Amino acid sequence: MKKILYILPMISMLFLSACASSKDETLDEDKSAETLYNEAYEYLKKTSYQKAAEGFDKVEMEHPYSKWATKSKLMAAYAYYKDEKYDDAIATLDRYIRLHPGNKDISYAYYMKGVCYYDQIAPSKKEQSASKDAYESFSQVISMFPDTEYAVDAKSKLVLIQDRLAGHEMSVGRYYLANKEYISALNRFTAVTDNYQDTAQIEEALYREVEVYTILGLTTEAQRKEEILRNNYPDGKWTKRASKLIKKD
Repeated sequence: MKKILYILPMISMLFLSACASSKDETLDEDKSAETLYNEAYEYLKKTSYQKAAEGFDKVEMEHPYSKWATKSKLMAAYAYYKDEKYDDAIATLDRYIRLHPGNKDISYAYYMKGVCYYDQIAPSKKEQSASKDAYESFSQVISMFPDTEYAVDAKSKLVLIQDRLAGHEMSVGRYYLANKEYISALNRFTAVTDNYQDTAQIEEALYREVEVYTILGLTTEAQRKEEILRNNYPDGKWTKRASKLIKKD
């Protein structure tokens, strides 16, 4: 889940823009900011991520009105990300988004924020706050920057995120079912059939609805869900199990 398709090209472009500094920039302050920026980038290349982040932050602190300060925010965020200091990376990206909403690299900032959440996604049985945050962030990328490469990658990542969220609902639902908390279980399974219909969890979720409705004596609802399951997955194992429940009832 650590495969990030578009981060490194952006970082390379930021560095190249540093190397191609304008000869018209004669102020000592700008030269000093550029020097600090390039020194921080050298730390980044050596995988000294903490020092790199500190260096990029220093550019912003000492030369807040230079063009290097704007670039440094993104670079600092990337360095924090590589150092797995996700909270620091996200805070830096939020500041960049707030201060530079019209910058040409703003789509990358939104995408990078999603990546920070994405890399923290936990297994389905665990709490899924990172999945929800990643889903929201990538949805923003797709909505705001639909024609970018970041939107393409965000869409592919949403598939995994949705499956993880659905898996969590199923895990909690099974727990409630095992403990005979049938209404709570049904709510979880229904959340999957309502919100995550394109995930791998949908077939079992429909069966579990049949199972719970049967236990509760709600025959009509059980039959309706079994029919939906049979029409969509006629040869599935969960369909066969559901049919046995309906016949038994």
